[in-house]
Amino acid sequence: MRHAVKTHLPVEEAPIEWAVSADGILYTAQIPINPDGSIETGSIEKQAELTFGNLAKTLQAAGGSLADVTQVLVYLTHKEDFAKMNEVYRHHFSKPYPNRATVIVAGLMVPDAVIGIVAYAHLKNRP
Repeated sequence: MRHAVKTHLPVEEAPIEWAVSADGILYTAQIPINPDGSIETGSIEKQAELTFGNLAKTLQAAGGSLADVTQVLVYLTHKEDFAKMNEVYRHHFSKPYPNRATVIVAGLMVPDAVIGIVAYAHLKNRP
């Protein structure tokens, strides 16, 4: 059975949760959204920092940390942002790194967002 994780992010009117857990696995998608609901529209570095920071805070809310992340799927709207995203990524994760795929997409549902991620984490002994 899945359980919603209460995060620091704004409650959405859309039929989504920022994160859910089931059988010790956390499932989450993150975007460069501020706690007030506004979207960061700055550089890829700023957007990536906020997005990975949101992931870290979501994991904390679930009783975990970035060390529990097993897979990250990164969606970028510009191929040239890959290297800068990688620099930010290295500040948030350490070896052994989570499994990762990076996909270049035509756009994201959130206007002006240039990054979105999906992450999975193994949270031992948690709902």
